[in-house]
Amino acid sequence: MSHAKLLDCTLRDGGYVVDKYFGETEIRGIIKGLLDANLDVIECGFLDDTDPYEPGYTAFHYVSQITPYLPENRGNASYVCLADYSRYDISKLEPYDGTSIDGVRACFFKKERYDVIEFCRQIKEKGYKLYVQPVDILGYTDAEIIELIESINPLEPYAFSIVDTFGSMFKEDLQRIFHLVHHNLADGVNMGFHSHNNMQMSFALSQEFITMSQGLRKVVVDATVCGMGRGAGNTNTELMMNYMNKKYEGTYNIDMALDVIDNYIDSIRTEHEWGYSIPYYIAGMYSAHVNNISYLSKKAGIISKDVRYILNKIGPVKCKRYEYDLLEETYLEYMNSSIDDAAAIENLKKAISGKEVLLILPGKSVMAQEQKIADYINQNHPIVIGVNLIRDIFQMDYIYFSNRSRHDYWANDKRYPALKKIIASNVKQDSDNMTSIVDFTKLIKCGWNYLDNSGILLLRLLDQLDVSKVSLAGFDGFDGNDSNYAKKALEKKESDLDAKQANADILSMLSDYKSNRSTNCPINFITPSRFSKVFE
Repeated sequence: MSHAKLLDCTLRDGGYVVDKYFGETEIRGIIKGLLDANLDVIECGFLDDTDPYEPGYTAFHYVSQITPYLPENRGNASYVCLADYSRYDISKLEPYDGTSIDGVRACFFKKERYDVIEFCRQIKEKGYKLYVQPVDILGYTDAEIIELIESINPLEPYAFSIVDTFGSMFKEDLQRIFHLVHHNLADGVNMGFHSHNNMQMSFALSQEFITMSQGLRKVVVDATVCGMGRGAGNTNTELMMNYMNKKYEGTYNIDMALDVIDNYIDSIRTEHEWGYSIPYYIAGMYSAHVNNISYLSKKAGIISKDVRYILNKIGPVKCKRYEYDLLEETYLEYMNSSIDDAAAIENLKKAISGKEVLLILPGKSVMAQEQKIADYINQNHPIVIGVNLIRDIFQMDYIYFSNRSRHDYWANDKRYPALKKIIASNVKQDSDNMTSIVDFTKLIKCGWNYLDNSGILLLRLLDQLDVSKVSLAGFDGFDGNDSNYAKKALEKKESDLDAKQANADILSMLSDYKSNRSTNCPINFITPSRFSKVFE
């Protein structure tokens, strides 16, 4: 007998695709077909009392409402439903009497992990197999996983599941969490695995999970027919059946599963879509809720990199939920600064490609060592770009702005009109013969508090321009006081600047830039900088 069981959750996870409505005949047919296919566990839908119950829907208030859909001969299968802690009043769960489901899968968010214990206890006390399904296991620290398991173990659940809610796992993630759970979970408790296919990893991870568990623990793997599920969908039941038959002497009847597809699922696919796609791949990259993807994908003219930018912009915490107002605000902000800068990039390449570029940033070392900088320019003849800075002592070939307030300050300087300018599109979008407008969205990269540092953004731009060498002056970093800049008017109030965080972010962004740049041109610091160690 195999140590692994297959749990089909088509009527539950697939229910998201059809707003939980399959139809009465379809529900009976799918359950009977899965039973005939020898599935070990069949999930019949949701226990969810937040909406009125209607026949044909797979969201039930009472387990007695499920009974009419179950075959008279229940066979050897186990029948379960999923109860979301925040969407079901557990007092409505009738005691187990053998006529309906025999297991309940308790689903909950991390913030609910303490409150859900009593919810789980009542499931067990009412006679059901208890499956514990923590949402987004990757969102837990190792210590939090251990703490959760220690609080669950006294309940002696039937299974504890690893749930890859956002389809973000790689093999190493699964291996780490598997062994962490296995070593702390009480003996005799099954381990489950529920995955999503955002990064085309679901089937491979399900196989890896079964392989890892051999000789260690009995396991239950979730799957859906045709991978049916919201967004990128799930592991395919029919694929897992074939795998288990060939590798673990399984006895699953694939023809019966194919009949379920032909009779019930194919007609759904004529009206609804699910499965791997580039937008859902991006959702997996950022552990983002699929509703974010669905919302953004409906925007006219939006392309994949736009979705990636917006998810990146709203950040890793908010990505996991969906706030349409925030998405809309971020989308509009993005569209207002995204431009076609191909001509500007080509013109800049003609002027700069193959040459050394010296960036003069406005750190206070510019004043302390201005003669050293001037001598370097005279000896090496680089292309000189002032970054948020104009100074007469240096003959500047360009001035650069991706900070609107800095641009607006210097735009009123009498020297501004005569200088060639490189300006990011978030600041200005109208070019002239003295101004090259570059696409801000190609330069920005999120994940840091101080993500819009002008020096970092300009380094990313230069990476597109094939320069031979980059030298920097005035890229000092920040002190915890009000003396950070070469010009007093550029100073920020101390309350507006977290110097420690800003320095840490810049170091991190420089390391990221070094790892991901397309060229390997030398980076040279002319003046002292707390960031020079990145390129040593």
